[in-house]
Amino acid sequence: MKNSLTLDRNPRFDIVYLDPPWDYKGQLQHSKPGMGDTGGARKHYGTLKLKQLKQFPMQQLMNEDSLVFMWVTNPHLDQGIELLKSWGLKYSTVGFVWNKMRVNPGFYTMSQCELCIIGKNGKIPRPRGARNIRQYLEHLREQHSKKPDEARERIEQMFPDQSKVELFARHQHPGWAAWGDETENGCMQLREYLSGLGW
Repeated sequence: MKNSLTLDRNPRFDIVYLDPPWDYKGQLQHSKPGMGDTGGARKHYGTLKLKQLKQFPMQQLMNEDSLVFMWVTNPHLDQGIELLKSWGLKYSTVGFVWNKMRVNPGFYTMSQCELCIIGKNGKIPRPRGARNIRQYLEHLREQHSKKPDEARERIEQMFPDQSKVELFARHQHPGWAAWGDETENGCMQLREYLSGLGW
């Protein structure tokens, strides 16, 4: 099986899934003058500026034919596409539209959806799995920044035989390698490899 977690010394993957710790320049979530601390990303984890994320060695983790599924908040959509291109990937499409089923204030319209965009390296990995996976998903928003497990499960249905990794992960899931500050039981080979690359 290609998704074996016995990783090579220089591990490479067919599918990369990530939710980058986007920097909001210190802005607190939905904060306005006089509203106080409403809890932005910086209250939950360390964030990275776009120029820092561009330095991540993505190409050194990807096989010749591979895909990146990356979550972007709506204000960061342009940065998300720019980030994919900086990694040498072609922006392909929106993979998932997540309806959080809770409405947040916005400067223009009330916000309740988040996007997962897809970047492609080479060609779509083969063999393909399910070809009827829906883009739209509904899942009630939980703790800060947690993405619905259903998105990962849909990726598994689309690419059941491919090697997969989740970056900036909180937990390691069966069949996936994982790397992130909050991942206590992530893959040691991957942690050591990325540490050697400055991460």
